[in-house]
Amino acid sequence: MHELLQRTLDGLLEAGPYALVGLGLTLGFGTLKRINLAYGAGAMLAAYAGAWLHTQHAAPWPVVLATVVVGTALVGLYVEWLCFPVPRDEAQAASRLHGTHGAVAGSDAREVVALAATFALWMQLEQLAVGLLPRHLNPFPSLAATREWTLGPLGLRPDRLGLLALAVVLALALHHGLRHTRGGLAWRAVSDQRTAAHLVGLAVPRLQRVAFVATCALAGLAACAVLALEGQVTPMFGMWMLVKGLVAAMLGGLGSVRGVLVGAVVLGVVEAHAQAAFGAIGRDATAWALLLAVLVWRGRLGSGHETAGAAGQGGTGGPDHPGRLRRLGGVRHA
Repeated sequence: MHELLQRTLDGLLEAGPYALVGLGLTLGFGTLKRINLAYGAGAMLAAYAGAWLHTQHAAPWPVVLATVVVGTALVGLYVEWLCFPVPRDEAQAASRLHGTHGAVAGSDAREVVALAATFALWMQLEQLAVGLLPRHLNPFPSLAATREWTLGPLGLRPDRLGLLALAVVLALALHHGLRHTRGGLAWRAVSDQRTAAHLVGLAVPRLQRVAFVATCALAGLAACAVLALEGQVTPMFGMWMLVKGLVAAMLGGLGSVRGVLVGAVVLGVVEAHAQAAFGAIGRDATAWALLLAVLVWRGRLGSGHETAGAAGQGGTGGPDHPGRLRRLGGVRHA
């Protein structure tokens, strides 16, 4: 019984890193409708740059943190510019939303091209990182705790607990910002009502670019938090970020900021027990199995059910009422 409780507690604490990584994915995939396979690779390249500053120039922790966050944001700008060009003609955007079957097919084709492009950039960014630091293990500034807390027979790592608390606070803050601030309303309007957002005067291309870069900067923050506990970065870190974050985001519901916390807890606890039963290979296989199961389940829901479910989801859905969107448009000219 003691071992069961300890494994469950370890899985709960592991939810912190998973939730931090999944937040950027759920915002990018769920609200911007953009599938960025280079999400983890961009953070990995920036983390390698931070590790290079740390090892070659003894850069302090704040400098490394700033380098990783700003570097990931710049990589996100590069990915957005290459893979997600925003149409200049808003009438064309309107035809995609309300037009014929041909317009829908064209939109699907553009999504496939963007997906393939982000995959190519994933490979490119990983090769750049490995070229910068060819070693497999590269030191990263460590903030890991040296002692464990004890709760009776259970052991508790305070650094993991702090990471979980950071994830909860950040998720709740993002949820509040998206639901109750003008900036959050603009973000959701650009995602769900792009034509209407343009008609009320919002700078749609600029807002989409800023939102995409912000999700990438969030990935950089998550990468710093995770690597500071590990004390090293490896070439597998980009893949780890993409897979773990995607599983957590999809388990909680893409687009649901608070749902990422639930998905991360489920993933962490299931992996902890799978590792105890089947070893490290079983842990990794469990993550892939969960991802496959979620993809199959969501694929069977059908497009009509997904649309209805998004309206009632407690995540980052569209603006609540057209009047709010009109008021938001008036803010720009006040």
